[in-house]
Amino acid sequence: TFLAAGLVFDAVKAGYKAYLMTMEDIVNCLRLKDISTPAMMTYNKILRAQLLAIDDIMLFPVKREEATAFFNLVNTLHEKTSIIITTNKAPTEWVETLNDEILASALLDRLLYRCEVIKFTGSSYRLENRQTIFKTTTGTRNELMKP
Repeated sequence: TFLAAGLVFDAVKAGYKAYLMTMEDIVNCLRLKDISTPAMMTYNKILRAQLLAIDDIMLFPVKREEATAFFNLVNTLHEKTSIIITTNKAPTEWVETLNDEILASALLDRLLYRCEVIKFTGSSYRLENRQTIFKTTTGTRNELMKP
């Protein structure tokens, strides 16, 4: 996410139309675009984007009609818009999220065509200094809040 946001930031600074959105936000936009003016405006911005970074792709299960709408968007953008995706799920897990092997395969086909895959390993940037939140702690609230 941090790297994708940086790339979008640099693209905007260079004059490109670039956006960073979560998949959840995109799916909500697609669901509401026919009944909400702000959603339609966002949808039109996505269609005109030169770079779209989709954060947390396939993090949450999506309904069949949402998955189809998302596929149609990716298909529309395919070969005319640069797309960055961030995900914590392997492409093989997308079938479970979409509950449709054919749709997952078609979506991956469009996203992986002429792409570069960068796989990060190691600890989470966000959790790097937050490991203590997972430990059982006793004490008062004030003791727990001390730096």
